[in-house]
Amino acid sequence: MEYTKITNAILAEIENAIGKENVFIDDDSLANYAHDETEDLKYFPEVVVKPTDTIAVSALLKICNHYAVPVTPRGGGTGLSGAALPIYGGVLLSMEKFKAIIDIDTDNLQATVEPGVITEEFMNAVAAKGLLYPVDPSSKGSCFIGGNVAHGSGGPRVVKYGTIREYILNLEVVLANGDIIWTGANTLKYASGYNLTQLMIGSEGTLAVVTKIVTKLIPAVSQSVLMLGSFSTNEQACAAVSAIFRAGITPSALEFMERKGVEWVIKFDDIKFDLKDDVNAFLMIEFDGDDLDTIFKDCEKVNMVLEEFGCTEVLFADTSQQKEEIWRMRRTMAESVKSNSVYKEEDTVVPRAALPKLVNGIKEIGARYGFESVCYGHAGDGNLHINIIKAGMSDEDWKHRLKDGIVEIFELTTALGGTISGEHGIGLVQKDYMPIKYSEIHLNLMRSIKAVFDPKGILNPGKITPTPNP
Repeated sequence: MEYTKITNAILAEIENAIGKENVFIDDDSLANYAHDETEDLKYFPEVVVKPTDTIAVSALLKICNHYAVPVTPRGGGTGLSGAALPIYGGVLLSMEKFKAIIDIDTDNLQATVEPGVITEEFMNAVAAKGLLYPVDPSSKGSCFIGGNVAHGSGGPRVVKYGTIREYILNLEVVLANGDIIWTGANTLKYASGYNLTQLMIGSEGTLAVVTKIVTKLIPAVSQSVLMLGSFSTNEQACAAVSAIFRAGITPSALEFMERKGVEWVIKFDDIKFDLKDDVNAFLMIEFDGDDLDTIFKDCEKVNMVLEEFGCTEVLFADTSQQKEEIWRMRRTMAESVKSNSVYKEEDTVVPRAALPKLVNGIKEIGARYGFESVCYGHAGDGNLHINIIKAGMSDEDWKHRLKDGIVEIFELTTALGGTISGEHGIGLVQKDYMPIKYSEIHLNLMRSIKAVFDPKGILNPGKITPTPNP
């Protein structure tokens, strides 16, 4: 695809359309938006644009579509797949000024929100009205809800409440040519043709730019209990996961943590935790609801299941402070691991019962290639985050052989009935692995959908689908 560089004339058109005060070409701005949280990748845009309303986004896209200027939409910049990197230069479209919570409809249990609202701020706003928006990724304190929509985000409470796909009712989007549409309806049922709302979720800004979001809400619960089970091996902990559900129990969160990750959290985040020598893995299990008696009955059932799988100790968080400390240990694990070494993070997901085989396979692959791995994640969904650590690998092997090891991890994941991303998305860094999971027929369908929405290919080009086979 041939793209047009931004000339002074094109820049003047953009400034005239959306206001010179919202257009930035200084070196600091270009550098600030040249990266996200994806390893050490940097791609500089030619201009950063920060519109304030849907009409301005429409005007911008009309100009860029006319001249074939690439546009990379960006939320909070917390992504781990490189989806917000402007790899062809062009316009970096920041949605940070779209930060209004437009309406919280307590009668219909819905809210209308702009994509630049920080996820945790939205959660707190609805909680103040006795409601719950349960999609809470680890970066909820800094990520934007629009970015969550773009990546199909999850988080720990997906296991009970579902992913963001269950909570997005309708979207206002701007198409590549500047047209503005609503994708669906503000209703709990939708059987009116193709579901464009669901198509937009997880599309990473490649099909349209989201400018308003209508979410479903649910009543908040009043009680929660958190328990932490210790195990001698990763395999024991992972095998217990599917057994919990087979026993008829659904926690509100079920997280797996490997010992090495906990060690680094203790060092990095100064968390006080008694890590015993014989413990190599943990399951963090949360139950919520309005009836403590029912919750404790579920805890007792889970305790029996854990004992069957060799659990050595179960700790109950008795206070809100203890709960927060344990949750903080899990939520800061990614940052802790990254602070210690050169790393690469992968985001695999398999059917729950396949978790023991996945973890064991990852360790075996790492041993052959010479890298270490720290595994943790949303075990209740089968979603395992793998932080690959350079450790003893030479610079040459890290640069040239690591990809082969990652291919083997994804081949294993696929063979176990899984896929290569559960919630981080594909973006730039995962797109070359897509053929491991999907045939060229499947990928061509994706490319065809992209071409319908964006014939000139200006929206977030170079993401999700790899270059077709010759």
